[in-house]
Amino acid sequence: MVRTQIQLAEQQVSILKQLATLQHTSMAELIRRAVDMFTASPDMGNIQACRQRALAAAGQFHSGRSDLSAKHDDYLAEAYQ
Repeated sequence: MVRTQIQLAEQQVSILKQLATLQHTSMAELIRRAVDMFTASPDMGNIQACRQRALAAAGQFHSGRSDLSAKHDDYLAEAYQ
């Protein structure tokens, strides 16, 4: 195994400690399992396909606003109000 260091939020550590205790395992083992589940996801094999779809969609939609690149945060905040 390769030793690595990560930073977690306090809430993440708290939850991991509780889960580790309940499952009689270590936090490291839980993190390894989570990485295994994440990398085994069907979407992982399609990263390149997802990237290609995103690039193909770029520029295909029009907002009708000439200042969108400068004021996108304002428009987003307005949309979520």
